[in-house]
Amino acid sequence: MNGSRAATLTVAGRLASFRTDGFPLIPVAILGTLLFLAVFANVLAPHDPEVGSLGERFRPPVWQQGGSEKFLLGSDHLGRDVLSRLIFGARVSIVVGFTAVLVAGVLGTGLGILSGYLGGWVDQIIMRVTDTWLALPALTFAIFLAAVVGPSEMNIVIILGAVYWTRYARVIRGEVLSLKERDFVRLAIVAGCSKRTIMKRHILPNVLNSAIVLGTLMLGVVVVTEAALSFLGVGVPPPKPAWGLMLADGKKGMMAGYWWLTVLPGCCIMLMVLSANLLGDWLRVKLDPQLRQL
Repeated sequence: MNGSRAATLTVAGRLASFRTDGFPLIPVAILGTLLFLAVFANVLAPHDPEVGSLGERFRPPVWQQGGSEKFLLGSDHLGRDVLSRLIFGARVSIVVGFTAVLVAGVLGTGLGILSGYLGGWVDQIIMRVTDTWLALPALTFAIFLAAVVGPSEMNIVIILGAVYWTRYARVIRGEVLSLKERDFVRLAIVAGCSKRTIMKRHILPNVLNSAIVLGTLMLGVVVVTEAALSFLGVGVPPPKPAWGLMLADGKKGMMAGYWWLTVLPGCCIMLMVLSANLLGDWLRVKLDPQLRQL
């Protein structure tokens, strides 16, 4: 009974701390909405995002003169429903963004742990490669890789993971250098634990918080990079509804007054990136005891 009561108080205390620590409700709600749209896009989208009618080209949103309830947010230069393309575009950004962050996180965290704990020539090789990667402009490097391997969703995920794993490796290595001097690691060595066991059971659990926070912050960077690649024509291939591709398709119509073709996908990108960054900042403060005291 006492154990159950203690557990209840612990959960209540955590929920209370979320409220008092400025839990980012709006960013979480926005990301949750985008995730919901991505999962249920087939049900929620009123039209096929890849099929249009030239007779319905450049329809304005429903609240403007000439708008139609058939196209609530207007139509594009091929008569495709903008709302449907935005909904399916959320799926592209969510899938590509989260998967690329996961790929970069797993690769970078693993190499960071190896580099920091093993040291020696392993550390030298991994860090020299990391420094070389970091010296290259991320977007330029991503464009080069996309031009080499060709545009597709899977290729973009691999490219973004290859470009951004270095951020994880550098941060995690620094954490490991500090952790391996701690008493619990030294005791594990004295107890005869292998290096693999120490890295798996003692190092990895203690760097996961940093990896999660960095992943949340990197989500916005990855989404912007994916949108930029699609905008430049080396990202998600048409007619796939990607937000960056929608910006590229709508840039010419912007001068003719078809503002919804660029403003709406641009707002979606901005909201997702801003929400991910705000959530990442909150997690960083929440999981760092020193920052929580400020």
